[in-house]
Amino acid sequence: MIWIHWMVGGILALAWFSRIVDAALGMPKIADIARREWDRRPNQTPRVSIIIPACNEEADIEQTLIQLLALDYDNYEVIAVNDRSTDRTGEIADRVAATPEARGLLHVIHIRQLPGGWLGKTHAMWTAGKHATGDWLLFTDADVLFKPDSLRRALAYAETVNADHVVLFPRMIMKQAGERMMIAFFQTLFVFGHRPWKVADPGADDHMGVGAFNLIRRSVYEAVGTYEKLRLEVLDDMKLGKVVKQAGYRQRNVFGEDLISLYWAKGTFGVVNNLSKNFFAVLSFQWPRALLSCGALAFLNLMPFVGVWIAPGGARLPYALALGSMFLIYVGMSWKSSIPPYYFVLHPVSTALFAYAVLRSMYLTLAQGGVVWRGTKYPLEELKRGIV
Repeated sequence: MIWIHWMVGGILALAWFSRIVDAALGMPKIADIARREWDRRPNQTPRVSIIIPACNEEADIEQTLIQLLALDYDNYEVIAVNDRSTDRTGEIADRVAATPEARGLLHVIHIRQLPGGWLGKTHAMWTAGKHATGDWLLFTDADVLFKPDSLRRALAYAETVNADHVVLFPRMIMKQAGERMMIAFFQTLFVFGHRPWKVADPGADDHMGVGAFNLIRRSVYEAVGTYEKLRLEVLDDMKLGKVVKQAGYRQRNVFGEDLISLYWAKGTFGVVNNLSKNFFAVLSFQWPRALLSCGALAFLNLMPFVGVWIAPGGARLPYALALGSMFLIYVGMSWKSSIPPYYFVLHPVSTALFAYAVLRSMYLTLAQGGVVWRGTKYPLEELKRGIV
């Protein structure tokens, strides 16, 4: 039996250790535009259209719009799209647009009806894109907080590296222990499953897109088919990054400390609910992939904790190496976020909750025959046909 532990532990040790080595070598290559060298203005001042789709965002839209109107950049416009909101979102956006600070800078579009064959969010962004006058388009969300120099720094970086698409990672605001636990696991999974340091490599398939900050040249956005190509994509932000990278354009992702920040979910089950909303879409709405993914999650993330206790003698060593590599990922995360390394001990709990979120996402989608998002149901068969 001891050879089984050496084999299983060896697989886990190799998987986690190789990833931490890869991350240690790759992560320093990702620029941090919050650093002093990026506190400058681009040589050119291209016009930027900032696009914000908003459906029932009355709690956040005003603060986001006010911060966007205070950006220290001279040539931009803000286009807020009130997408069939049933709350005061449209009223608030109109009120902000009527202030002296917003005149000529903020434009509000009201969508009353959603045409067939579209998700509400992708249709809102596509509609705004048709009205945009910018050389660059910045797609963001209605609950993202912006520091005044965020856009200026991102454009200075894009100009310097001649990028076509820049993704700025947001600082995640976390107020409760459960939020830190779940977001820590999500970021660990992200490091394990993605290689953000490879996004700039034209020879790699790795791509990136983040709904909080997708900055793209208008010419590239139009060349890849605009959001019309992604009209039924639940994961529209990542898929935008995918089509840009596959088309051969220059893509970059950057850190920025708190240049932009986001309070993504409240409490442990707030994160679980957000993941349940769209994770089945990550797996292309295929239930066998969902079940296999849960099995793989359990093996990779729980087995090192189990094996280090049940393996005899020296056979514990590969499990310990896997755990040590996992812990180092938490140490690395603590340098870029407010998650302390000791949250590593909660990793088994967050693993179980994440697997639950995957299964819940699968169950709800199949039981409902589709995805219900902001009060609109999108049939499953239609979503499958729209996958890019």
